[in-house]
Amino acid sequence: MPPKNKGGGSRAKPSESTKQEAPKKPQTIRELEWQRYYNTNPHQKAYEELGLNGMTPADRQAYFNQEYLKPGAAKTLSNKAQKELWKQLNEASLPLRSLPRPSDNQWGRDKNGRDLGDYTVEEYRAYDAKKIKLLYLLQESDAFKTKRAKANGENGIPPRGDITLTEEDIETERARRREMAQLQQELYGVRMDPYELDPEWDDVVPIPQIEPEGALAAIAYPEEYAESMSYLRAVMAAKEYSPRCLRLTERIISLNPAHYTVWLYRFSIVEALNISIPDEIEWLNEVALTHIKNYQIWNHRQQLIDHYYPTIVTSPPEVTALATSERGFIEQMLKLDTKNYHVWSYRQYLVRKLGMWGDAERLSVENLIRDDVRNNSAWSHRFFVVFSDPAYSTPDSNATEHDPKIPDDIIDREVEYAEEKILLAPQNQSPWNYLKGVMVKGGRGLNSGKKSPFGTVRQFTEQFVKNLGGGDAEEVTSSHALDLLADIYKEAGEKDKADLVLRRLGEKWDRIRRGYWEYRRKLLDSEQP
Repeated sequence: MPPKNKGGGSRAKPSESTKQEAPKKPQTIRELEWQRYYNTNPHQKAYEELGLNGMTPADRQAYFNQEYLKPGAAKTLSNKAQKELWKQLNEASLPLRSLPRPSDNQWGRDKNGRDLGDYTVEEYRAYDAKKIKLLYLLQESDAFKTKRAKANGENGIPPRGDITLTEEDIETERARRREMAQLQQELYGVRMDPYELDPEWDDVVPIPQIEPEGALAAIAYPEEYAESMSYLRAVMAAKEYSPRCLRLTERIISLNPAHYTVWLYRFSIVEALNISIPDEIEWLNEVALTHIKNYQIWNHRQQLIDHYYPTIVTSPPEVTALATSERGFIEQMLKLDTKNYHVWSYRQYLVRKLGMWGDAERLSVENLIRDDVRNNSAWSHRFFVVFSDPAYSTPDSNATEHDPKIPDDIIDREVEYAEEKILLAPQNQSPWNYLKGVMVKGGRGLNSGKKSPFGTVRQFTEQFVKNLGGGDAEEVTSSHALDLLADIYKEAGEKDKADLVLRRLGEKWDRIRRGYWEYRRKLLDSEQP
């Protein structure tokens, strides 16, 4: 039983030692919590600072009595003792409820490791408001899922005809999840999976990439890419071909345009959904202009054309329109990189597929050669367009063999064209190679008497070489002319001249390939006269 108060008055008065100055306004939530604790445990401070022996009898009695305010403690006393207790508590004006003593780690830490107890009161209130808001949004999101389950008959719940899920409901949920993601990032530093933000993907269980334990070179995939791929594995495993899967491939391609499997899956979706090929090509154009060196883009484009062509093959205007459109885009791509191998390979495929032979394609390539006479890719494509045209060439004729079906006027035109471009840049190898190829295709010897406006091929070539072997008077404006002259003299049986040309190439005009020219000289010696 608590002892009766035998102090000097009927009400316990605080001693001088327990009198304190007016408390300062707490600056942090920790200080506020300690202030509240001491306010609801008014004699605790004196006990901590003075100990029991230093406290006045009245304070000491009040301190002990307050222990009986703990839940269930007063019931251990008799009825008489309880009456005396409540009398003393009333006289001491003790709070009937006291807060527990704060612990050092009771507030936790924020996403940056900062102790929440060190937050200012205003900061903590704002932090707590965000937590409450997040909890409310989570409850609203759960309500959306329940409504959807009832409307669609999900999770074993029979569908209810009186409940419908509108697009507005779905869009509201998307906005709600975006807000939840922002709050989780701000509060806990947790990043929500982008697909968690879209109710459309709630039914998909992602399949993550599992790296072997202890892998020597585990790939550190970016988080966004890894998440997208985990959803891709799931829908591919389910053999799903849907608009959302098409959008998923678009996102992954934006992250990794070289992912061959994603491109193949995308084409399967295009086929399954019968998506407009012109629309897909229009989307593909933007991707190609962004990733100009990517091969998979052009393989996908070829698959699209193969798929689309049978549907328009009976309509020449549509085929022509497609050819014109594709040529225009190819020209746009080649402005970015005139020697892009993937574009030129696709262009050759397209010429065969759509029958883009003739003057339009040839003149298009001429424009590129005019812009850059050294563009070997453009020269190669011109040769293909001119000498593979099924209208007058032998099918499957090898590029390095004579084709008797090629008309003489075409051979004459191409010889003249090559010679014109050689005059612009004599040291440019491309037109020299083209000229030799044209002569082979036409079955004309290099010593043919056939003349262009520049004379015979021999006369044209010799103008770039003067006084060969004549010491200081020797003048050569094209080492490629020397190379061709070696073949011309060899064909004419002028072995000494051919040997001189090859020797001077190795000695002065093309020293870096001296070993090659010496090899060519040995071939002259080994051949029968």
